[in-house]
Amino acid sequence: MSPTVRDDEASRDLFNRRAIVVGGAKVALVSALIGRLYYLQVVESDRYKTLADENRINLRLLAPPRGYIVDRNGEPLAVNDKSYRVVIVGEKAADVSETLVKLSSILPLDEEARTRIEGEVGKNRSFIPVTIAENLTWRQVAQIEVNSLSLPGVSIETGQTRRYPQKDVAAHIVGHVGAVNKDELTGDPLLEIPDFKIGKTGVERFYDLALRGRSGAMQVEVNAFGRVIRNLSREPGRRGDDVSLTIDMPLQRFAMKRLARERSAAAVAMDVHNGEVFALASAPSYDPNAFVEGMSTAEWRALSTNTLSPLQNKSAAGLYHPGSTIKQLVLLAALEAGIDPYQTVFCNGHYDYEEDRFHCWKRGGHGRMNGVQAIAESCDVYFYELALKVGIDRIAAMMNRFGLGAPIGLDFGIEAGGVVPTRDWKLTNIGDRWRIGDTIVASIGQGYMLTTPLQLAVMTARMVNGGYAVRPRLSRQLFDPERGLYTPPPAAPIGVPPEHLALVREGMDKVVNHSSGTARKLKIDNPAFAFGGKTGTAQVRRITMAERERGVLKNEDLPWEQRDHALFVGYAPLKAPRYAVSVVVEHGGGGSAVAAPLARELLIAALRRDPSKSAPQRPDVAQAG
Repeated sequence: MSPTVRDDEASRDLFNRRAIVVGGAKVALVSALIGRLYYLQVVESDRYKTLADENRINLRLLAPPRGYIVDRNGEPLAVNDKSYRVVIVGEKAADVSETLVKLSSILPLDEEARTRIEGEVGKNRSFIPVTIAENLTWRQVAQIEVNSLSLPGVSIETGQTRRYPQKDVAAHIVGHVGAVNKDELTGDPLLEIPDFKIGKTGVERFYDLALRGRSGAMQVEVNAFGRVIRNLSREPGRRGDDVSLTIDMPLQRFAMKRLARERSAAAVAMDVHNGEVFALASAPSYDPNAFVEGMSTAEWRALSTNTLSPLQNKSAAGLYHPGSTIKQLVLLAALEAGIDPYQTVFCNGHYDYEEDRFHCWKRGGHGRMNGVQAIAESCDVYFYELALKVGIDRIAAMMNRFGLGAPIGLDFGIEAGGVVPTRDWKLTNIGDRWRIGDTIVASIGQGYMLTTPLQLAVMTARMVNGGYAVRPRLSRQLFDPERGLYTPPPAAPIGVPPEHLALVREGMDKVVNHSSGTARKLKIDNPAFAFGGKTGTAQVRRITMAERERGVLKNEDLPWEQRDHALFVGYAPLKAPRYAVSVVVEHGGGGSAVAAPLARELLIAALRRDPSKSAPQRPDVAQAG
């Protein structure tokens, strides 16, 4: 065989081998492709069908109706009203700017508002509606509908808005709702629903999780651009729980109306046995509807800079020197230390310790005083001497047991803790050692000591209920995120002997019902309305020795902000206490002249209504809405 033939055969063999390799590779590639197609279209078909549906079908959350807040009798404090808002869709509006100008003849839209809306329209997809204004009146809705042909792209949407029918009367209790801020996002998808509102203050905030309810859901079919083609299904959410408060609105209205006579004041009325709060009043107040409906910058500035602090709930967060209203606690600390309450102290109008002189409110003095008499006549000198015998540590411990010096834990929200000063507290907060003078002034509720009206009411309740550590509450059932609404346990004993409490009550009885008591002019002869209590006057300025020598200026001769605070704590009925009250009138002058008469009226109103006999009711949804 010639070399040429052998070369041709070798070339064919090489070609054949290469063709086989290439063909095999093609077969393998086609097989892999077929296998992959089979895997995707058969094996994984359900998965990719689901993914396609997820791209085509959107699940949108629906905000549930918020639960109602009502008083103990079912009277509505916070409800949901049908509301109207106007929106504009960019792609349907021929000229957004021109349309907004026309709309401004119906709605108060200034140039700044129109510019903001135009910016939102340009930023969003053209088919997404942009809110122009909310909470429209029926007249505004009618005008927009009548002019709809000249307002292309503009439409009315119906929703719900929160309304507070009691307005300023219950504002500090109920609080208000507002839009969700970025720092309030917790991962709950409900909070990301557009225009969803949550509780910002008061009961609305404290019970927000219970009031929110559970979101509903709606399935919609969308195209590749996100435009809704049709609605597929709709599952309504669960309405929020209703919260029934212990507040008695007729008594709350009475308290607010009475406080309105003063420039700035606070009052609390509560059940001494179970802690139910019947009235929690703070004046001046504000209308919480303004926070839902919206307010101008000028309105907000006027409200937030008002020197009388209408936004502050003075009854729970206002801090005041308690004055003589806490003298009973000094006596209880002395009794616990074994000091004889019938041992007398002579009051000549002042008490000298080393180089310092501490004055009694009664310039000529009270003469000889024992413990009960000293409470009835509010003798400062008696308590100066008693405090030095007992010491600040025992006094502070007794005050803590009666609810002073720390937040009590009202189911409400913002609550001030107050201050019961001790050696460690002064060293830590003032940077100075404790002095004897600090103990002396603390014995009459001055110096560093600060309390809230709510704490003073709780203190009084614990004094007259047999010595139980009752805690105040605004709802019959408290709320815990893990177990929901629950009934609180009964109050535990405070650990003060009944005979000690009886001595204190005897002194408080004589404050009102004895001829020498500081509030004797307010005595009620009718046993059904007889009450006891303790007056208090707290200085807000320092009285110099020179002024004392010339004669201390009367409150009416001083500027309002330099006048003494007037305080009173009381209870009724006298023989079987059920109601405890506390009243603070800022710069009102003497407690017996200003705060005590107000407290007397509040106790009479409570006794006449007797709200303790009515159990909190759930709202009638049909009526409340």
